[in-house]
Amino acid sequence: MAFANAGGVGPVSAKPVEPPDASVVARIIGRIRSPFVVAQGTPIQPSCAASAEGTVVLDPRFAGALDDIEGFERVWLVYWMDRADPYRARVVPYRDTREHGVLATRSPCRPNAIGMSAVTLLAREGNLLRVAGVDVLDGTPLLDLKPYVPEFDAHPSSRAGWFEEAGNRDRRTADGRFHQGHGGKPQDPRARGRRSR
Repeated sequence: MAFANAGGVGPVSAKPVEPPDASVVARIIGRIRSPFVVAQGTPIQPSCAASAEGTVVLDPRFAGALDDIEGFERVWLVYWMDRADPYRARVVPYRDTREHGVLATRSPCRPNAIGMSAVTLLAREGNLLRVAGVDVLDGTPLLDLKPYVPEFDAHPSSRAGWFEEAGNRDRRTADGRFHQGHGGKPQDPRARGRRSR
């Protein structure tokens, strides 16, 4: 089976498109402060963390980039899950009892440990955002922040795959299953990449 490539010319190969050591550089633009210092007991999604408040501390150099954010009720936090265990191709996610491919889950042991959370914006104070619905560990590196726009971001009638029949749908907090191998300390992203191959 052949697929059109992004340019629309010719087939797309099933072979890897990048060498195994290819990488990109991401800038840490701030830190997310939260009441959670260990994974166990941390909410597994913002919808499970409505009362958990935190602060997004943006590097002051980027404070002007927050202009006009106050008009949005929610924002997306895009972050590096610096304390997750290395990549695993298959995992048993928090809300199921069966194994799935990690890219078909929200589990943190991903090829790139990038997380995203839609949190409630309570207030802006210069380069600080007060937020609610925080589901990340304290000190998590922030990579990006985007406004949540319901017209673009909400699709409540979408199919949800295995999740619709999951065996543990009531679970709201994490255990230690994805944060065991680092001793609670943030990982160097370069070391994480080496271990995950």
